[in-house]
Amino acid sequence: MVTVIDSENLLVGRLASTVAKRALAGEEIAVINAEKAVISGSRARVLGIYKQKRQRGSREGGPFFPRRPDHILKRTIRGMIPYKKERGREAMHRIMIYVGVPDELAGQACETIDDANKKRLGNPSYVTLGAVSTFLGAKY
Repeated sequence: MVTVIDSENLLVGRLASTVAKRALAGEEIAVINAEKAVISGSRARVLGIYKQKRQRGSREGGPFFPRRPDHILKRTIRGMIPYKKERGREAMHRIMIYVGVPDELAGQACETIDDANKKRLGNPSYVTLGAVSTFLGAKY
């Protein structure tokens, strides 16, 4: 059974840590609406950080940083998993991330993570992952 998590208005870091922990425990997780997840901080600061991540390295040698919101979220989750070990590789295969809601998950009940909700955030400034992706040049 796949656990469906709706990432709308959830903080990316807290969402990623929860998903990573649950995937390492053996749970299959599908995250929907990846473009609606939020990153806290002022718009200029967040976009500057992600622009620097994208421009780091070279085209030939990397490191490569994704543009699409679902790939950025998966990369964030990967940073919280020992992905070079067998346990981490298996956990990464149990995580699926989607932009929007796919047809096969449209009727299922969605879960949300209360600790990751942006309403608990005292600072009202944030940027959605979709806005970051558009800034980086993604066409999703």
